[in-house]
Amino acid sequence: MGLSKLSISDVDLKGKRVLIRVDFNVPMKDGKVTNTQRIAAAIPTIKYALDKGAKSVVLMSHLGRPDGNKIDKYSLKPVCPEVSKLLGKEVTFLSDCVGPDVVNACANPAPGSVFLLENLRFHVEEEGKGVSPTGEKTKATADQIKAFSESLTKLGDVYVNDAFGTAHRAHASMVGCQLPQKACGFLMNKELTYFAKALENPERPFLAILGGAKVSDKIQLINNMLDKVNELIIGGGMAYTFLKQIHNIHVGHRIFLYLYVDVCIIY
Repeated sequence: MGLSKLSISDVDLKGKRVLIRVDFNVPMKDGKVTNTQRIAAAIPTIKYALDKGAKSVVLMSHLGRPDGNKIDKYSLKPVCPEVSKLLGKEVTFLSDCVGPDVVNACANPAPGSVFLLENLRFHVEEEGKGVSPTGEKTKATADQIKAFSESLTKLGDVYVNDAFGTAHRAHASMVGCQLPQKACGFLMNKELTYFAKALENPERPFLAILGGAKVSDKIQLINNMLDKVNELIIGGGMAYTFLKQIHNIHVGHRIFLYLYVDVCIIY
């Protein structure tokens, strides 16, 4: 199985507006970023684009789960100075991610400009579904998602995906940008290289440690890994489902998915 993808280093960026999907879903406390690791991981891709003469770099990301609502605590505005600090360059924060004001700001910027868009998930169209302020489930129409994707597409000439942590989600910013040139960033390429090695030619003994909150997101990966690993360790929120079913450990109100009880028995 090959996981090779077109890299940002394979694309001519000179004079182009580079739209980069990053993963700035960073931990926050009292309106401040408490860990900049995910931001730092995207810096090499951003710097490369600028060094290669990109006219501008437009960064888009999600933060938390606002479910299609504009919620102040999920704003990416506090992330902007952290990006600027790590990049060593001024980054302009835009108070939305779509719409005429954003399109105009990104249409013909000064050479070398860097923009950070507001949280993509403030719009229900990004995920396709959400929750209204009154707690009711909402769903975006196909036309709404298309219009949202088209507005994002207007912000760049080249699309670069460097959000490996969100690569499993078919959200508008991940699959909807219809630019003629698309490529992976350095972080995405690095993670794909590691992943391919682990699946195709792992060093032995091969121990895999899987974490995360939801078994539903990882169950296919777990199944695929079982015949490849020497040992598999389940951690994070997923562990509660296994601990409750296998050892009948009381987990209280922690995450437990009854849907995967039979799977737990097998493991």
